[in-house]
Formats: sequence, structure tokens, C-alpha cells
Amino acid sequence: MSSKADTPSTKPLSNSQRAFLALRDMIFAGDLAPGSDHLESELAEQLGVSRTPVREAALMLESQGLLELRPRKGVRILPVSPDDMAEIYDVLTELECLAARNAANKGYSEPDLDPLAKAIEDMEVAVAQNDLENWAEADDRFHRALVLLGGNSRAATVFDMMNDQVRRARTVTLFMRPLPVQSNEDHRQVFEAIKAGDAGTADAVHRAHRQNAKNMMLELLKKHRLRGV
Repeated sequence: MSSKADTPSTKPLSNSQRAFLALRDMIFAGDLAPGSDHLESELAEQLGVSRTPVREAALMLESQGLLELRPRKGVRILPVSPDDMAEIYDVLTELECLAARNAANKGYSEPDLDPLAKAIEDMEVAVAQNDLENWAEADDRFHRALVLLGGNSRAATVFDMMNDQVRRARTVTLFMRPLPVQSNEDHRQVFEAIKAGDAGTADAVHRAHRQNAKNMMLELLKKHRLRGV
């Protein structure tokens, strides 16, 4: 039997994993700006690691559509494209609506649905305090919890990859959007439908919610690009 110290949750991160998380955070924070170019040696020095972990991390980030590896030229941080974002939202909508239907059909108890309830509560508090950063964090928790409750591990893997790109676009547009009061109401309606075992309503409400979010995101991104920001 493996000891507790051997479980994946307690294993230390490798240099490649640390570089991946650090570079991803820098991309989301805008420290590595869309369209900017960076040498692997520059990034390695900045992170205090060798070039090999940086290259391995860059390959993972490239697979997520966050950067492009260019031979002998380092990496380029990819811009947030409205066309790409439209495709990503379409995929996420189908994955999350599948999860909402599955979750409603599983007959979860109220304690099982606590992650959704807590995320909604935190979103509502954040809106009341006009705290969009905490709202975005709670909103992300809601969507992740929803996909996990759907019980499809492959859908969850694709969601994680796609959702990282949505998070980056939201970082750019977060303070340009209206206060997300309706978004919170949508989340609560999805939660109530899942709790009631109403798969049709859970799907319909979440699909409309994601379509509205997509339309708003694309409009903001297009304005953002037109202003040259």
C-alpha cells in the first residue's frame, strides 16, 4: 500500500510544472502581454530555472492556445482573437449544458451541490460590493463545479483547456462589462433546476446564459481591438 506521502496531492511540483503555472499566471495577469515576444533564456532567468523546464512549459501552453513557439525566436504570446473566442464559447456551451443535464439527472443531495451554492453566494456578495475580481473568481468556481458534477472526465479535461482562454479574455474585459446581476440570477436558476432534477430547464437556462456571455464578450473584444488597446 502506498504511503500518504506518495499520493499525487502531496508530491512536489517539478520545475516544468512550476514554470507552466508561473508563465500561465503571468499571461493571465498581463505581465506577458498579448503579441509580445520573449526568449526562452529570458523567461528562464526570470523564473530562476533552466531553459528545459521553460521549453516544456511553453509546449503545454502552446497546446492550450496561449502562446506560439517559434524556432530560434522564442515564444510569442498569442492575442485574444474574437473568432477564436466565439469557437471556444461554442464548445464550452455544449460541454457545460451536457454537464448541467447530467447533474440534474444524477439526483444529487443538497450537500453534493454545496460547491455550486457557495459559488453563487460568493458571486452575489461580490456584486453587492462591486468587487468584480472576486465575482470572476467565484464565477469560475461555479463553472468548474458544474462540469465536475456532470461526471464526464473527458469533458472536464477539455473544459480546463478551453476555460483558461476564457479566463484570459475575461481579464482583458472584466472592468468593461456591466455589473453581472443577471449572470448571478442565471446561475441560481441553473442550480435550482439541477436540485429539482429538471434537466431540460438546467440545459435551457445555461445555454441562454452562455450565449449571452459569448455575445457580450465578442462585442467587448471587438471594441477593444478597434480602440487599439
